[in-house]
Amino acid sequence: MIANHPEREQFRLENVLFALGNPLRLAMIKRLADGSELSCNALRPEDVAKSTMTHHWRVLRDSGVVWQRPQGRENMISLRREDLDACFPGLLDTLLQAMQKEG
Repeated sequence: MIANHPEREQFRLENVLFALGNPLRLAMIKRLADGSELSCNALRPEDVAKSTMTHHWRVLRDSGVVWQRPQGRENMISLRREDLDACFPGLLDTLLQAMQKEG
């Protein structure tokens, strides 16, 4: 694993909310919500620089929202749904439902 994955007991609501408070990061969470694991390149919109995405992945990882693991020349990213649901029951479901209503 890559460094800076907090343990479940280290999750802080303000860090998770900050991480989820950005439209680009929210779009990534929506794509990962089905339990899939995707490469950084698969999650990166074409019009966003890799360096910008590196920042967003670090925010999500450091807050505990995603797992990031190396696989060859790529990093694979998956949602830490079980951990988030244990710490903040209903948060992800509510967020995903609200995103669905918005379109």
